[in-house]
Amino acid sequence: MAEIATRRRTRGGGRAGAAARRGAAVIDQMPWNPPIISDAPIEPLTAEGVEAIHDGAMRILEEIGVQFLNAEALEILREAGCRIDGDIVRMDRHFVMEMVAKAPSTFTLTPRNPDRTLTVGGRNILFGNVSSPPNYWDMEIGTKVPGTREKCVNLLKLTQYFNCIHFAGGYPVEPVDIHASVRHLDVLFDKLTLTDKVMHAYSLGKERVEDVMEMVRIAGGLSHEEFDATPRMYTNINSTSPLKHDQPMIDGCLRLVRRGQAVVVTPFTLAGAMAPVTMAGAVAQSIAEALCAIALFQYVAPGAPCAIGTFTSNVDMKSGAPAFGTPEYMRATQMTGQLARFYDLPMRSSGVCAANVPDGQAMWETSNSLWAAVQSGSNMVYHAAGWLEGGLIASPEKFIMDCEILQQIQRYMDPVLTGTGPDDIALDAVKSVGNEGHFFGIQHTQDRYSTAFYQPFLSDWKNYEGWEAAGAIWTPERAHRMFKDIIDSFEAPAMDVAIRDELADFVARRKSEGGAPTDF
Repeated sequence: MAEIATRRRTRGGGRAGAAARRGAAVIDQMPWNPPIISDAPIEPLTAEGVEAIHDGAMRILEEIGVQFLNAEALEILREAGCRIDGDIVRMDRHFVMEMVAKAPSTFTLTPRNPDRTLTVGGRNILFGNVSSPPNYWDMEIGTKVPGTREKCVNLLKLTQYFNCIHFAGGYPVEPVDIHASVRHLDVLFDKLTLTDKVMHAYSLGKERVEDVMEMVRIAGGLSHEEFDATPRMYTNINSTSPLKHDQPMIDGCLRLVRRGQAVVVTPFTLAGAMAPVTMAGAVAQSIAEALCAIALFQYVAPGAPCAIGTFTSNVDMKSGAPAFGTPEYMRATQMTGQLARFYDLPMRSSGVCAANVPDGQAMWETSNSLWAAVQSGSNMVYHAAGWLEGGLIASPEKFIMDCEILQQIQRYMDPVLTGTGPDDIALDAVKSVGNEGHFFGIQHTQDRYSTAFYQPFLSDWKNYEGWEAAGAIWTPERAHRMFKDIIDSFEAPAMDVAIRDELADFVARRKSEGGAPTDF
């Protein structure tokens, strides 16, 4: 694929200078082109190993059981023939496998801009923004602070701006300056007006899920029948490990699948704390927690779009703190990928780290996480840009630094790089240079020089003296300046005025009604 050499434009006149060039691109980034994973997945497990983890997961469901803290789910599963003891559910493996087989291996998600439609499953890999940190850090502030609506808006602008971000996950930072009862209304209004990418709903009570579905429907200019006819949005839920599903998340998923919308079930299993210390044990528990929920959703709505998520990592056994981007995290992700293919389900993983600021640790841990996602055959990658402190901090500098990695992954998957046609073998070019000279000036090079190699928008390839002469600017500072330029020049995607007004009226009405309860 063609890409233009990228560069950061020189700032001129501060905000006034940025305003003068409003509408011009801050960087020449790669185009919107969700990657296809061309490589075979890494599979550390033998066929016997896959079967052993599967059997372990099934025995957890049959012999130990999972707690469902949701009365409706318990009644549904009782009707389905599961064994119910209080709120503990035990499922026969044949029932689980029969239900899971009803889930599609691929499905689409169609946002308000149909040009941004995504295919989830197969060899498709999709990247989403950081979601849900309560805190924020940037270089101008220089310390961790609570999230606000303004900071959330700025991160949403980055979500829309970067072509390598394909879907809008949860709140990129929690705007704690908005009351929790109406927070979802304001943030979804911002998301739907500032972005045109696939939307997410938090499954935190019926009001939030129902409100988000209605807002996504309005933003798309859809009838209720059109909204229900195809997946337009999704939710992601976490089990409460070990072996527990809570009331609001299961409730939200049931509401969504009954209207044809997508669900991702992602157990949060930290080996050594919330799961066995061995990776096989942690993965087996994670698989059990995910499949029992997917089985429930398929019993209620056969064929509902569902994906299995992995968030299996380890803790620091000295402090108990979560660790991410570790060798254990990478292997657990690859192992879960094998199990997802065994069940023929799409898979979600994450781009995560434990670092507190956008430094070297942040980037090697995130790079490990992202490449593990590629190696495992993940289809959706949460938190692919902007995550710090194990998910407690969102950072715009980290967001932009991560997007450099995501673009490199996209370029890595470009089939042009592994082409073997006559022009790729280039015998005529080799003959023209022979044993002397160089390839810089020949026509074969001149025809390809602008698109032959990946050109970074953030990396600095000058030598030390050139870098020093240009101000000795370290990578996070370059990212910070780029962040400011992007925000200054941001233009929201078009939205019909009548639709925007209808969204605003819906938000105002729901606020007047009190929004969503906050006492669960």
